[in-house]
Amino acid sequence: MSAPLLLALETSCDETSAAVLRGEDELLGHVIFTQDIHRLYGGVVPELASRAHLRTVDDVVDGALREAGVRLDEVDAFAVTAGPGLIGALLVGVAWAKAAAWAEGKPLVGVHHMEAHLFAAQLEHPGARPPFVALLVSGGHTLLLRVPAWGEYHLLGATRDDAAGEAFDKAAKLLGLPYPGGPSIQQAAAAGDPKRHPLPRPLLNRGQRPGDPGYYDLSFSGLKNAVRLLVRGLEQEGRLEDEVPHVAAAFQEAVVDVLASKTMRAVKESGCRRVVLGGGVANSRALRDELRRRLGKEGELYAPSPRLSTDNAAMIARAAVFHLQRGERAGLELNARADLPFPGLVRG
Repeated sequence: MSAPLLLALETSCDETSAAVLRGEDELLGHVIFTQDIHRLYGGVVPELASRAHLRTVDDVVDGALREAGVRLDEVDAFAVTAGPGLIGALLVGVAWAKAAAWAEGKPLVGVHHMEAHLFAAQLEHPGARPPFVALLVSGGHTLLLRVPAWGEYHLLGATRDDAAGEAFDKAAKLLGLPYPGGPSIQQAAAAGDPKRHPLPRPLLNRGQRPGDPGYYDLSFSGLKNAVRLLVRGLEQEGRLEDEVPHVAAAFQEAVVDVLASKTMRAVKESGCRRVVLGGGVANSRALRDELRRRLGKEGELYAPSPRLSTDNAAMIARAAVFHLQRGERAGLELNARADLPFPGLVRG
């Protein structure tokens, strides 16, 4: 008996994606349509994102099925991102998946977007399985988790204000660099000296101890404001253009230092030297290199490829397989939620 065939949809933000997955790791078809229109505005415009999903979702699904060499009626189950995300964007995917599941008489699974990011690395690296420490860093979320088993997630820390990805986007905009900010900052920083403009490390007090407020939590609003003040001063001096690479390098180093330090605190306290990265910021070469350096030869770092780091349907499909194996199904009452709770998440 062959493994079940699953079709998944992801429409939580500005990527329209569909994937066909057989079993846990046989990715047969995967299409991601990225909406470049948002570059004009320096960030995602929700209404434009929703309209783009409506225009492209059928073509994206057809492309994934064609790449997989299967028909829609051969699919055994459907999965879709149910949240969190932009509500209008989410509704496009949820409505499509519900209609397809009803028309074909097949099971439906609603998936939490951030839980799916935990599964992304496992699609490419069989060793990226629990137990591990997870750092989920994206445009909307920054979470530090201890994961003893799939479906069991212990929240150690989270951002108190801006997510890491959002901070990259805002810093890039201040420096006149294109959206999205992560790749732009990384490219500019390659020619910069991070020591030229020292920046603060928010909530990173070397004297903190486990149990102290903020030991694992993160904050990037103060760092973002520090960049704003630095840019303003350089503009007034007429030196900003020449200093952009150095400011970018300083900002990137500050964010990476905070993220890596908090992650290593979790590694030390848990005794688990296996770390899994997820989310768009997981594609940061600087972050991955720093974590590998700190983990050393005895540590393991698993990060998805660029294609699976950003929002994609392959990770939605893999997470859905886990929930199907547990006998979980969604009814046609499934609805999108911008604030969907993380399943299996407990504090501490």
